[in-house]
Amino acid sequence: METRPYLSVIIPSYKEGKRIGENLVEIEKYLSSKDYTYEVLVVVDGSPDNTAEVARSFSSQVKNLRVIANPENHGKGYVVRQGLLEANGEYRLFLDADGSTSITHLDSFFPEFKNGFDLVIGSRDIAGAFVQVHQPKYREIMGDMGNWLIRIVLGLWRYPDTQCGFKMLNAKAAEEIAKRMVVDRFGFDFELIILAKKLGFKIKQMPVRWLNEEGSTVSLTGPNGFIQVLIDLFKTRLRLWGGKYHLKK
Repeated sequence: METRPYLSVIIPSYKEGKRIGENLVEIEKYLSSKDYTYEVLVVVDGSPDNTAEVARSFSSQVKNLRVIANPENHGKGYVVRQGLLEANGEYRLFLDADGSTSITHLDSFFPEFKNGFDLVIGSRDIAGAFVQVHQPKYREIMGDMGNWLIRIVLGLWRYPDTQCGFKMLNAKAAEEIAKRMVVDRFGFDFELIILAKKLGFKIKQMPVRWLNEEGSTVSLTGPNGFIQVLIDLFKTRLRLWGGKYHLKK
């Protein structure tokens, strides 16, 4: 019988053919120095470039690498959800393909699970965090506005940064939360946190060092735009009021 890996690393990817390889090498270098078992899942979101092919080309360099290539684009939330449910690890981390938050943060994240937490999320807006390279000013303003609306609409007052793409869950939390998630685009982060809170899982925020990388698909309009995030925010609030998430475990 195959033994469950201790850690699953999930990398949602879209148009990352030019930089996914560098991140995979960094992840393997870090993980190979540890004494626990692991798997790496690259979940490609119907990318029009060669992201899947490039990722597969590293299978000889990255142990236990799996590439899941979706034929159609659904959104980051869709592939993160897919990755969390496809993963087998006792702990499941997802992080951005561009390497904006280094996997070395696991050194500080793992101990929090021994302290009784079920979900540990990276934050760029709490004490100890450091933004090495900032986003363009207009995107930072949109992000700040969005974060305040998320805190007001969902009551997530303690979470100044729900959208950081570095989050880690134990297997039980990952499965219970992911099977209820429905937001396919960038609003999935706040949906994940509010579901964790409503399901009674213990959440810990940890500061991260974050480096903005060019190539983001975030904009004002469109399927990945700021307006769509706001629509998903209010839809999430309505689903909570209507009992659509079936929150009894």
